[in-house]
Amino acid sequence: MLVAVYAIFALAAGARAGVQIGTKFSDAPLAYSLSAFAAAVYVLATVALARGGRTSFRVAVTACSVELAGVLAIGTLSLVDRAAFPDATVWSGYGEGYGFVPLVLPVVGLLWLRRTARRARTGG
Repeated sequence: MLVAVYAIFALAAGARAGVQIGTKFSDAPLAYSLSAFAAAVYVLATVALARGGRTSFRVAVTACSVELAGVLAIGTLSLVDRAAFPDATVWSGYGEGYGFVPLVLPVVGLLWLRRTARRARTGG
């Protein structure tokens, strides 16, 4: 289920960024570039979570951590300096345009990774 949600967000963020960059990049280049970055992080997390294994685990932890840091930083900046974000990104307002799922998703991902790592160590 987690991989499916990440895949949906990768597709949604990628499509949004593609349309924004292709049609009105000069209106809000920072916002649209950040949406493209978010899409890349979602793709990376999706692949890493789906693959499994030690390297994929590390990549997934890194992707979820970057995602959480991004949504917190961009979410805060988009509220503090609205002029810097004339149009929304996936992470603006902590993901309010996506029902705050971008804020919750990396936390759930990191908790799931922690749980699976603990299971792997204990053999359960």
